[in-house]
Amino acid sequence: MREIQFREALREAMSEEMRRDERVFLMGEEVAEYNGAYKVSQGMLDEFGPKRIIDTPIAELGFAGIGVGAATNGLRPIIEFMTFNFSLVAIDQVINAAAKMLAMSAGQYGCPIVFRGPTGNAGQLGAQHSQNFENWFANTPGLKVVVPSNPYDAKGLLKSSIRDEDPVIFMESELMYGDKGHVPEEEYLLPIGVADVKREGSDVTVVSFGKMMKVAFAAADEMAKSGVSVEVIDLRSVRPIDYATVVNSVKKTNRLVVVEEAWPLASISSEIAYHIQRNAFDYLDAPVVRVTSRDVPLSYAPTLIEAVLPNVQRTIDAINQVMYR
Repeated sequence: MREIQFREALREAMSEEMRRDERVFLMGEEVAEYNGAYKVSQGMLDEFGPKRIIDTPIAELGFAGIGVGAATNGLRPIIEFMTFNFSLVAIDQVINAAAKMLAMSAGQYGCPIVFRGPTGNAGQLGAQHSQNFENWFANTPGLKVVVPSNPYDAKGLLKSSIRDEDPVIFMESELMYGDKGHVPEEEYLLPIGVADVKREGSDVTVVSFGKMMKVAFAAADEMAKSGVSVEVIDLRSVRPIDYATVVNSVKKTNRLVVVEEAWPLASISSEIAYHIQRNAFDYLDAPVVRVTSRDVPLSYAPTLIEAVLPNVQRTIDAINQVMYR
């Protein structure tokens, strides 16, 4: 199996779907002439032309609204936000229009649209460009929220998202675009809402998603040196959440640590913690422990970034806490 970059996997997914379905088009800032801010759409303008790879002004509310209108009229838009921090400008179209279209039209109009782009910290970009809004979107009925962690998952999930009849929030990471992974040349799809046990283990379950999977894997490797067997689960989507896979794992390991990049209040990790204590309480040998960002805006200084974000050592400490409390 060949090895390609995360950005290439996304590009292949979009290109394959555009060749398959002429209703699919890509719209966003710098997606065409500049080949994408992160070169995800490199070469797509040459193949598909300016009517399907569309550069926009710096006007997220405007082009998100065009996308919603196009989706309700039979097209399948992919709307790229240069970062999901900028999606706040378009939040009315995402939350009040796309997410509500099917319900408020009594099922007469769907909105098959994908909003995609990077989320979270990407280095020294300051507080306004380093935020995680996965839980915001996941809190909205009518949306699906996908957060892949590797090129293979990214391609299969993006293809499924483009074909989905509901609006999908597809969240990536600037720090992952250059990551390489094995991706088959044959076409494949991955179902939205199905978690993946990336590593089998017997002593403790660690659940994560997106680029925090790197932290989870690194912590599992370190714990293995001391004989602790860590099962690592990648949620892959945070709406819907595959609770069953997490519950079944906790029934086996009797311990749970959840790692996510967002702030602790009203987070994905707090939802999972509640669900496990509600549905697998009798199997727990220790309280669920969460590893999240500190509850502060992210600073510019590298030392403060390290202090705020989840990291391998904090995850190891959490695993030790549930193992040896």
